[in-house]
Amino acid sequence: MTSFWSFWISIITLGTIFGCIWLLYATRKSQTSDTETEQKMGHSFDGIEEYDNPLPKWWFHMFMATAIFGLVYLLLYPGLGNFKGYLDWSSTGHWEQEVKEANEKYSPIFKALAAKPVEELAKDAEAMKIGQRLFANNCSVCHGSTGRGALGFPNLTDKDWLFGGDAATIKATITHGRNGQMPAKGLNPAMDKSDVSDLTHYLLSFSGRSDDKAAVEKGSKMFQTACVACHGADAKGNKAVGAPDLTDNVWLYGSTASKINQTITFGRAGVMPAQKDMLDEDKIHVLAAYVYSLSNK
Repeated sequence: MTSFWSFWISIITLGTIFGCIWLLYATRKSQTSDTETEQKMGHSFDGIEEYDNPLPKWWFHMFMATAIFGLVYLLLYPGLGNFKGYLDWSSTGHWEQEVKEANEKYSPIFKALAAKPVEELAKDAEAMKIGQRLFANNCSVCHGSTGRGALGFPNLTDKDWLFGGDAATIKATITHGRNGQMPAKGLNPAMDKSDVSDLTHYLLSFSGRSDDKAAVEKGSKMFQTACVACHGADAKGNKAVGAPDLTDNVWLYGSTASKINQTITFGRAGVMPAQKDMLDEDKIHVLAAYVYSLSNK
């Protein structure tokens, strides 16, 4: 925060508190508790007449205590622009201290779990409860609480894996993340709408969803020029580059003709963020075991 805004915020904050204190004293001074000189406000309704009486002492003292508490708080804790307070407390520092204490308490547990191979750990029911909590905190926002994914986010409970579903690959994926890139119109940017339609029919034919033989034949030839480099001649994909199998009718961005057409036309880009900067190696090991267990019941 710049010095100007720090000063401006401090002035407004302190001005408001001292203004309230002044208002309390100013109004109290102009009033009197002497019943012989009590002033009436001239408002009367249903036999009830309004007097200009001061606040009850307990109420006045409560207001003053609140104002004093506010001033003391601002001396001890951040609240006046760039002034950090004499206790030098911050929400970030408090959070970091809690994380440090939690790591000291739970690190031995994670270290003991990490000593087991992923495949073995995946069969430990108690360990998987811990893994499920790690998954809920770090992965469920994209893959869902049950790991079944959503449009654009892989289902982790089946056997269809873009980069591989073995324990080592899953752990590497979580640790370092993944970047997926499907270029628009594959490797043949000269494709027109008719070519894209033919290619769509060819891909639909793998799951028996196209009966346009002429379009399928044309699409097959287009596939050889635009898609083979990544998905292979048999269209079964390439885990080395994350190219999906196009023959199993499992589609990350939708399996309808319109969705497939859209994918071919405009391409796709996906990012799986790396977790190594948020989770230590032992926690990643437990999380990898949980993810592995989802597709290896």
